[in-house]
Amino acid sequence: MKVENKLKVFRAMKNITQEELAIKVELSRQTINAIEKGKFLPSVYSALKIAAYFAVNIEEIFYLNKEETK
Repeated sequence: MKVENKLKVFRAMKNITQEELAIKVELSRQTINAIEKGKFLPSVYSALKIAAYFAVNIEEIFYLNKEETK
């Protein structure tokens, strides 16, 4: 299983840049970029802050892909 996310989709729906989101959730733009690309898993604290910013449950942004990756 792999943790995936819809962060880019949520950002687009709110029409904000990676930089704007980074400032709001106190992360770097590079970290937001890495999360969106699946190269970095945020801490639970950071993931909760991101979900709180978008006013959604954490599972709406971050989820387990149960299909096997090859």
